[in-house]
This record gives sequence, structure tokens and C-alpha cells, in this order.
Amino acid sequence: MATKKLQEQIVSNMRRWQVIEDASVASTGQVIGATQNPIVRLIMEIIQTDSLMHHRVQGLIADSLERKAISLSPDEIGQVWELIQEHIKIEKKTLKMAKDALAALEGKKMLVQEYLLKYLAEDEKKHNRMLTGLRKIKDGMYPYG
Repeated sequence: MATKKLQEQIVSNMRRWQVIEDASVASTGQVIGATQNPIVRLIMEIIQTDSLMHHRVQGLIADSLERKAISLSPDEIGQVWELIQEHIKIEKKTLKMAKDALAALEGKKMLVQEYLLKYLAEDEKKHNRMLTGLRKIKDGMYPYG
């Protein structure tokens, strides 16, 4: 498939996906409006926030193919890399805290707390994967650094 055709296909997919994310935001809003249960509300708010972020990411992907390419120079990543490394340390601490809390709850039948702690642990793992991906981009720019 030609590059231009592939780019058009990706843009079209991202724009359609954004419509679905908008529907997700509306749907979660309906659930939030229909309940006072703090667990259900929290889960719907998490999903709603994620859907809003997905919409932004999809928009950036589409815009990068339609309007202006995304760039990240070695200087740009280099300027903030020490700060990112400090953030990586923070993420490791929070993941350890989540794992420790989950271990303490094991077998205690505290299902709601365990459910929420598993969510937190998975989200911290996701952050770690995202930062690992950013490190791979940086390392690709600086193959010997």
C-alpha cells in the first residue's frame, strides 16, 4: 500500500475512533448521572478521563499525518531527560506500594479495595511501559548514550 493511502486510512480510522470515544464519554456521563454509588462513579470517571485522553492521542496521530509531522529532537529530549529519570524513580516507588498493598490484602476478601489496587498497579505498569517507550526513542537518537 502506498504511503499516502496508508496515512489517509490511519487518519480516517483515528477520526472514526474519536467519535466512538465521544460516545464513551457521553455514556459514562449517563452512568455517573444515574448513580450515587462511589465505586461505580469512580470507575466511570476513570473510563471517562481515559476516553478524553484517547481522543487527544487520536487527534495528535491524525494531525501528525494531515497537518504537521511530530518531531522530537535529541536536544529536546536531552533537556528533560534527567527530570524524566527522576519521574521513573517515582513510578517505581508507586508500583512497589501498589504491589505491597495487594500482597497485604491477599486472601482477606476485601474485594473492592483489591479491585481498585489492581487498577492502580496496572496503571503504574502502563506508566512504566510508556516511559520505557520514551527511553527507546531517546536511545534510538543516542545509540551510544
